[in-house]
Amino acid sequence: MEIPFTKLHGNGNDFIVIDEYSRTVIPDGMEGQFAAIYCDRRFGIGADGVIYLSKTVKGNLRMRIFQPDESEAEMCGNGIRCLAKFAFDAGYAKESCTVETLAGEIGVVMGYREEDFFATINMTAPLFERKDIPATGSGEYKERIGDHVVYAVNTGVPHAVILVDSVDAIDLETVAPGIRNHASFLKGANVNFVEKTGDDSIRIRTFERGVEGETLSCGTGATASAAVVHKLGILGPVINVETSGGSLTIRMNGSTTMEGPARTVFSGVIPF
Repeated sequence: MEIPFTKLHGNGNDFIVIDEYSRTVIPDGMEGQFAAIYCDRRFGIGADGVIYLSKTVKGNLRMRIFQPDESEAEMCGNGIRCLAKFAFDAGYAKESCTVETLAGEIGVVMGYREEDFFATINMTAPLFERKDIPATGSGEYKERIGDHVVYAVNTGVPHAVILVDSVDAIDLETVAPGIRNHASFLKGANVNFVEKTGDDSIRIRTFERGVEGETLSCGTGATASAAVVHKLGILGPVINVETSGGSLTIRMNGSTTMEGPARTVFSGVIPF
């Protein structure tokens, strides 16, 4: 038996896509174990997560994403762009589609600009109430954790957002775990450090829950960071977010959208 796979990335946030559009490839209950094995960058393929693409009874696409610690994430902004590219190239979707996730139905508009693939994702509305993050207490989230003032928002998954003068000055691997695992976050949180770089731009670094380390980019983290700085009145509704792996554009005009690229790295088969 061989398991076909395709490796894609969105601004360096990389994923293994398993095509289950026509049939189940990985048995139910083994998705997390498969992710733990093959996300390993030395003994596996290497990735920040495994995306399982299937279709629903309505004919929509469905995305499930499992992380290296075997947990299933509610949603992933960069991951959904990678899924969209795979589906577009395979003929499973055209210029627009709906993707079902644990965070709800996500609208996608996509296509090629010359040789580069871009997708605009209609993100879930940012939720600032503690009960929606979820976090302890009531009202909107603002806590001092250690030396940092932490805001929090749910953009499909929970995110902590910390404003700093320079993201390069942060020892992310030392500082972020204490925030990621803080008792106030009932399901943990991704952690984003945010630096204002211009009148309509920010730069971020993200420590991701489930990966348990820094990733080169995080789509829901970019959205969360933009949502917080916009809500605080620091920047306007259109924000360019520079991540370590590239840039994303977040627009908050009634709805919240994220625009960015996705690229195919390679395809292969796993002897099994």
